[in-house]
Amino acid sequence: MPAPRNCGPSPGTTSSSRDGPTWSRRSLRTSPCGGRSGGAATPKPASARRTLALPSRCIDALWRQYEDQGWDRLTAGDEWEEHGLVFSSAVGKPLDAANVRRVFRQALKDVDGVDAAEWTPRELRHSFVSLLSDRGVPLEEISRLVGHSGTAVTEEVYRKQIRPVIQTGAVVMDGIFGADPRKP
Repeated sequence: MPAPRNCGPSPGTTSSSRDGPTWSRRSLRTSPCGGRSGGAATPKPASARRTLALPSRCIDALWRQYEDQGWDRLTAGDEWEEHGLVFSSAVGKPLDAANVRRVFRQALKDVDGVDAAEWTPRELRHSFVSLLSDRGVPLEEISRLVGHSGTAVTEEVYRKQIRPVIQTGAVVMDGIFGADPRKP
């Protein structure tokens, strides 16, 4: 399995995704407005499937993955097993969770300030939620992006990543009345 492509934190697939995303559920194309777009539906029940726009860097990384996988297919020859997976072993088979974690940690080993042993691919999902929350994306939108039917699950699972709602009132009031000039 090649090193993970760096396209930043994303909602990714969840542990309920049996074998991971397939090429048949991916669309990598240029959008009508000139930018790139792409989407994927995770292998969930039809009612839970959604299409997500991906950042350009992810689209570029997926195109490279598609090309690299073509070379893997040629190298493997008759040993290749076609499953249509976006991420597969060197011979096309579904990846084992332990191998995914190992390669993920290997990719993180040279990142300053990161203890690779403490990270799992699941951490990217938490990072995604944290970054969106820190940028002021409403909880309802974050819930939708991570595939939750409502905000209750998002609040429960990601309570450490979600900025407290109570902070919003204080920030607004400081904006209206200004911060206390006596405080440094």
